[in-house]
Amino acid sequence: MSIATWWLVFTGVALNAGAQLFLKAATAVTGPIAFSWSALGAAAPRLLSHYGWWAGLTCYGASVVIWVIALSRAPVSIIYPMLSLGYILNAVAAMVLFDEPLSASKVAGILIIVLGVYVLTQSRA
Repeated sequence: MSIATWWLVFTGVALNAGAQLFLKAATAVTGPIAFSWSALGAAAPRLLSHYGWWAGLTCYGASVVIWVIALSRAPVSIIYPMLSLGYILNAVAAMVLFDEPLSASKVAGILIIVLGVYVLTQSRA
C-alpha cells in the first residue's frame, strides 16, 4: 500500500475511535440509559445538546468518507482488520479521559491485536 493509503486507513481508524470517545463523553450528561423508548426519549434532549453527540456523529461521517476512499485503494481483507487498532486507541484514551482501568488482560489483548494486524499487513496476496 502507498503512504497515502496508509494515511487514509489510520485517519479513518482515528476518526472512528474519536467518534466513540465523543459519544461516551456525551453520555456523561445522561448516566446509564435504560433500554426502553421512554428512557431514550428522556435522554435524547440531553444528548442532543452535548457537543460530544455532534462531534461523534461528525467524526463518524468523516470516517465513512475516508474509509470509502481507502477501500478503493486497498484490499478489504487487509484494511478492514486495521479497524481493530481503534480498540487500542480507545483503551488508552478511555484510561486517560474517563479513568477506565487498563488491566493486564486488556494489555494482553492489545498485544494480540497488534500482532494480528502486523501479520495481516505482511500478506502480499
